[in-house]
Amino acid sequence: MGLAGDPHLATLIELARQEDLGSGDLSAALLSDPNEPASFRLISRAAGVFAGREVAPAVLRAYHPLIEIHWTDLGRDGARLDGSGVELASLRGPLGALLSAERVLLNFLQRLSGIATLTRRYVEAVASTSAGVYDTRKTTPGWRGLEKYAVRCGGGRNHRMGLYDGVLIKDNYLAGVPPSRLAATVFEMLNRLSAMGSRPPFVEVEADNLPQVEALLSVVGVDVILLDNFPLEDHRQAVALRDSHGLRGKVELEASGGVTLETVRDIAETGVDRISVGRLTHSAAALDLSMERTAC
Repeated sequence: MGLAGDPHLATLIELARQEDLGSGDLSAALLSDPNEPASFRLISRAAGVFAGREVAPAVLRAYHPLIEIHWTDLGRDGARLDGSGVELASLRGPLGALLSAERVLLNFLQRLSGIATLTRRYVEAVASTSAGVYDTRKTTPGWRGLEKYAVRCGGGRNHRMGLYDGVLIKDNYLAGVPPSRLAATVFEMLNRLSAMGSRPPFVEVEADNLPQVEALLSVVGVDVILLDNFPLEDHRQAVALRDSHGLRGKVELEASGGVTLETVRDIAETGVDRISVGRLTHSAAALDLSMERTAC
């Protein structure tokens, strides 16, 4: 679930720090003693799911090496927060540095916790079905690793990280290909994989209708068929088609397009294996968190 080895985290933190701090914190400079030891509590202001434990220490180190953070039992990635006032961590360090770090730290944690919270709602909505909830590449530029980490914190699963770690042949790749040539065209495309060296983790092809599903089920090497904006009954028929070919457990079916909390359960109950939800990352509301100063 973690962020170990993410090459972009330090860069993102430094960009955020420079964006906010600029040439210096004018307000903190007014303190009589910016190095005075101070303590704060990190608390939730709303119910949700926490994410960002691995990010917070790196953010704080960027402001001062002596800032300490000590987590409570609920200050862990994926922890459910039942409401306002839940303490996640205590912080201690120079007052000026903590005040300077406050907004950037909260920006990271609130964004990540918001994604984890929304993801958990989708995951719980499909509980007891065979469908997994997946994210997409509809992420904030530069934040993909962080946002996909937050999806995992919420119990969701990651689709491919980028164009480099999975094949997804979408309709735009196949524009103009007549239905009678679809299977042969995809087969020819997949034959080119041998020139790439190692096979990618998965090969997925988008279908816009049931005849295309039927054609793609005949192509050896397709791991996942993406059902783009299919009606519920067409999802059921696609599952039945796949199973009639003896491909259950060999070819997965992924529902995608306009999935909401109101519709995701019905989609899951059609028997699809995967449901991809772009709004997990592009539409999640930040979770309200706060830092409050306490007596040392």
